[in-house]
Amino acid sequence: MTADVPHATTASRATDRPGDTSPFALGLLLRRAHWRAHTAMTEALRPLGIELRHFSVLIVLVDRGPTVQRDLAAATGTDKAGIMRVVDDLERKGLAVRRAVPGDRRVRQVEITPRGVELFDAAHAAAEQPAEGLAAVLGPGETEQLSALLTRFAHPEG
Repeated sequence: MTADVPHATTASRATDRPGDTSPFALGLLLRRAHWRAHTAMTEALRPLGIELRHFSVLIVLVDRGPTVQRDLAAATGTDKAGIMRVVDDLERKGLAVRRAVPGDRRVRQVEITPRGVELFDAAHAAAEQPAEGLAAVLGPGETEQLSALLTRFAHPEG
């Protein structure tokens, strides 16, 4: 089997260090940046009693209004069982409610509660300082530039 593997290669190997030129470099940088942002935002949300998985559902509910669980799962990149657990948590905390969809009682839609909207707003206030900390390593205009580049990358369809 080792005979099929070339002994010498000209391609750069992934290192996950600055200057990595491997085909994995961009993905590894995005992963590292995600971990930094995830850690900062997780700490911001902790005093509010929620996690990012909860907040991601609240984002969808505030943006779209009442949403069926299937669409919440798709919008948050969560599987069916995972979205059910998150919505269960949100219901227990009084942040969201499930309601039957008119005309199809088998389908449940999730709606944010007034308490959920209050927590959503409080989360934004709690995230301001950590967000500033994340951007502190960037120079003037670089935060906007990074945001624009990541938006193009994350939403290539425009």
